[in-house]
Amino acid sequence: QVQLAESGGGSVQAGGSLRLSCAGSGRTFSNSALGWFRQAPGKEREFVSYISWNGGRTNYRNSVKGRFTISRDNAENAVYLQMNNLKPEDTAVYYCAASLKALGGVLDRDYDYWGQGTQVTVSS
Repeated sequence: QVQLAESGGGSVQAGGSLRLSCAGSGRTFSNSALGWFRQAPGKEREFVSYISWNGGRTNYRNSVKGRFTISRDNAENAVYLQMNNLKPEDTAVYYCAASLKALGGVLDRDYDYWGQGTQVTVSS
């Protein structure tokens, strides 16, 4: 059974940092693009970042550029999201996702596997 499991969420004050991790199991994701999405209360899920299969291409939504960094470790079958200078508007459930394709995308339908999510709460 293919699974993605996020960890690292929590509550921080504005300006703080968190590092999210996502570990895959059940199959290797070394040839897959990996992404992060988030969903705030009352809002639709939105793209945050993706990284291509070999880490050669990354993409971020404008509001997190310069603050968030995505990385991956294919040996660990894992993807990470380092979040710095967090803002209250970053509060959301964060989901990792894996694609069957090597390059990522910004839409939900670009991804085939999803984790259960981890809560990030940023207070002002």
